[in-house]
Formats: sequence, C-alpha cells, structure tokens
Amino acid sequence: MNPIVTRLMSTVAGQLGHPHGPLGKLVARLLNRGNHPLIEAAVTAAEVTPTDAAADIGFGGGLGLTLLLGRVGTTGTVTGVELSADMLTRARAEYAADVSSNRLRLVEGSLTGLPLADDSLDAVITCNTIYFVPELDAACAELARVLKPKGRLVIGIGDPDAMAKMPFTSYGFTLRPVAEVRAALERAGLTVDQREVTNRPMTGHLLIARPTG
Repeated sequence: MNPIVTRLMSTVAGQLGHPHGPLGKLVARLLNRGNHPLIEAAVTAAEVTPTDAAADIGFGGGLGLTLLLGRVGTTGTVTGVELSADMLTRARAEYAADVSSNRLRLVEGSLTGLPLADDSLDAVITCNTIYFVPELDAACAELARVLKPKGRLVIGIGDPDAMAKMPFTSYGFTLRPVAEVRAALERAGLTVDQREVTNRPMTGHLLIARPTG
C-alpha cells in the first residue's frame, strides 16, 4: 500500500481507539453521529431506570453519557470511564453541571483496569471498544466484576465481517466473531443474549449479559 495511505489509515485507526489532540475533537463528533443508533440501542437494552448506578466504559464523544443521564434522572448516577485524557477533559467541560451535582463521575481507566468497586453497577454499556483490547477474557472478567448480582451489561460492536472490509481496521483493530465475544462473557460467569441493530451502512450486534444465577 502507498506509504501516505498507510499513514492516513493508521492515524484514523489510532484516533478511533484513542481520540486526542485537535483531530480528536472532530473524531468525538463523528463518533457521536456514527455510533448513535448502536449506543441508543445499548442504553435501551441495558434497561436503565431512575435510581440506577450506570456506566459507559470508553465513552469517547460522550453520547452515551447524555443518554444514560437522561435515563437515571435526578435519583441515579452515571460513571464515565475513558482512557483518553483529552476526551475526559472535553467531557468535564461539557458536563460540568452534572459533575458538580454528583450525578456524573468521570474517571480515567480501561476495560482491563476499571477503577470501580466490585458489585457497584446496575447497568453498564460499552460500544465499539473491544476492538482495541487484546485481552478479551480480562476485559470481560473486569466488566463482570463491577456488575451487581442483578446488573445488566451491554457490549455493542459492528458486524465483524463488514468491519473487516474497512481500510483502517487492519491497523490496530482486533476483529472477533460475535460468538467469540459471547463465549468470553460466558467464561466470565455471565448469561448472554444477542440482538442485532440494523443500521446503515453497517449492522451492529448487542451482547446483553447478566450474572449467572
């Protein structure tokens, strides 16, 4: 491949996995727009209600935070976990009132290192994040750890076959069959249901998991 194209695709992939700098601001807006149907479906599937302690792991542009805050109302709480310092800074400015009122907590962390207590969350969503995590079992174990006994976890991903056709996904993405992600969740002690989200130009998949028993 042309070196210029290779560099461009590598930059796109890097920004999608870790938005940062001036370009990261644009990426954040694009993520909110492009991922809207999947994130909205994930929030709905997580059955978030008032009084819930909810979280968006790898919130990126912040759309999931907005939707979760709308669901928990004034009596619940939302935690946003993000690896990108620039996205955390952006969210702290955009959601300053919610942070001040303690409705929203924003913390730095990753899928394999969540700065959250055991059994602390009623509802968790994470969308288009697991492509950037080599240790799938470790990530699923962490997500299971923070769920309350009756908690709900929803992982949203794009269709892996469709994503494999995109030119930038060969740079830093780990694309896995949906069945592989489901099996990892089950190994973490979760019962999993699967749902499709029809979206143009790509179908999405939701894996809806609850602690077994």
